[in-house]
Amino acid sequence: MTANVEAKPQGYHTVTPYMAVRDCVAAIDFYRRAFGAEKTMQLNMPDGTIAHAEIRIGDSTVMLSEENTDWGNKSPATLGGSPMFLMIYVPDVDAAFKKAIAAGASEVQAVKDQFYGDRSGTLKDPYGYQWTLSTHIEEVSEAEAQRRMEAEFSQPSAA
Repeated sequence: MTANVEAKPQGYHTVTPYMAVRDCVAAIDFYRRAFGAEKTMQLNMPDGTIAHAEIRIGDSTVMLSEENTDWGNKSPATLGGSPMFLMIYVPDVDAAFKKAIAAGASEVQAVKDQFYGDRSGTLKDPYGYQWTLSTHIEEVSEAEAQRRMEAEFSQPSAA
């Protein structure tokens, strides 16, 4: 490491998601329309496919690349889903959720007030990733969140 170079580049967070997708160009466009993402970098392979791209959503960078199974870079489409989801804090979760649905996302869990102090809902993007959109509406201690969670999940399901 060069003495005058930071280990973490300026403008990045310590943990940055890196997502493999099929059709990276379309995914970047979807994230722009759904979440207001701005593309900040794109590196193409000689055949034109995207080897690496970066988008900004709010104050966070998300890295993307075209799926390449030769590199072990598999998308949720190949894996049959994604074991992780991403969370975005927004000023108005209801409006942001509607915008993402209009852009092509599908609802997984409707927006509602949560026991832990957020109003949130979860959706799935067309590329297989789940996103929880959230607005923090109340400060809740860990003990109070535990109490509320136990009360909520001890009730019989309304199904």
